[in-house]
Amino acid sequence: MRKAISPLVTLILLIACDRQPQQPIVGLRGPSFMTSAWSEWSTPVNLGPPINTSFTEAHPFLSKDGLSLYLTSDRTGTMGSQDLWVARRACEDCAWETPVNLGPVINTASLDAGSDLSNDGHSLYFFSNRPGGVGGNDVYVSHRDNTQDDLGWETPQLLGTDVNTLADENAPTFHPNQLYFTRGNPALQQQDLYVVPIKHDGEIGGPAVALSDLNHPAANDAAPVVRTDGKEIFFQRGFPAGGFGFADLWVSTRQSANGQWSTPVNVGAPINTSGFEQQAALSYDGSTLLWASTRTGGAGGFDIWMSTRAPIGN
Repeated sequence: MRKAISPLVTLILLIACDRQPQQPIVGLRGPSFMTSAWSEWSTPVNLGPPINTSFTEAHPFLSKDGLSLYLTSDRTGTMGSQDLWVARRACEDCAWETPVNLGPVINTASLDAGSDLSNDGHSLYFFSNRPGGVGGNDVYVSHRDNTQDDLGWETPQLLGTDVNTLADENAPTFHPNQLYFTRGNPALQQQDLYVVPIKHDGEIGGPAVALSDLNHPAANDAAPVVRTDGKEIFFQRGFPAGGFGFADLWVSTRQSANGQWSTPVNVGAPINTSGFEQQAALSYDGSTLLWASTRTGGAGGFDIWMSTRAPIGN
């Protein structure tokens, strides 16, 4: 029997929650991730209306060209407890248009959240507790032919049991030939980061493996995002690991895309505050950070915020 999810559990989940790598592209500030050093993160900016409302806005994802912003929200027009939405803009410096619900092919009367696209733009990954899954929240994938059509997604498919289990699987993020995601019960401080080999079409290549270099033994680690070159990972870590608030953003780096992750460090101020900081997303070039926060100055509840950095050296 499928278990129902209460609004409280949904909030807890949010809080706690075969192509080769493509060559860097020119555009969206160029291939900045090729740099060896970065400036400090700028003072965070609230994206404001029409992106943020008095409702929940969370789980941001910025498309490779920077012109589509996917998010999770329970704003007016939502079909379930939370839905996937997308906003468009005409250019990188243009204003965002009002977000549009992805519609009944993707969204259901259940929880649908945490979207992320493959680098080629043909696959959409997200999690849901809709009927027909393995247990709790599960990870799904949908495909489209036209990468410019943000409403052209096909019927989602449930990923296999190498990813989905009786536990909750949340916040998938696609990296070439890999899918990073969260598994575990957030209420019991059991959320950990996992990775599984995967082709761009969603075919799983083996069992998921816990990221033991990153996971804290007594705190929730969730919602990972990996920089395009595979050398930097951001994720949220909750109480009681220490930090500025109940959940902060943390970061780890490595020398190569297949190397060992360094000991995670708190991203610090001005990114983290006494509020909830969670569900980070990086632009394709690594220069823009988006995340959900309850910090002061927002429109209400969780809002999407943005900070930028600049490359230093080569």
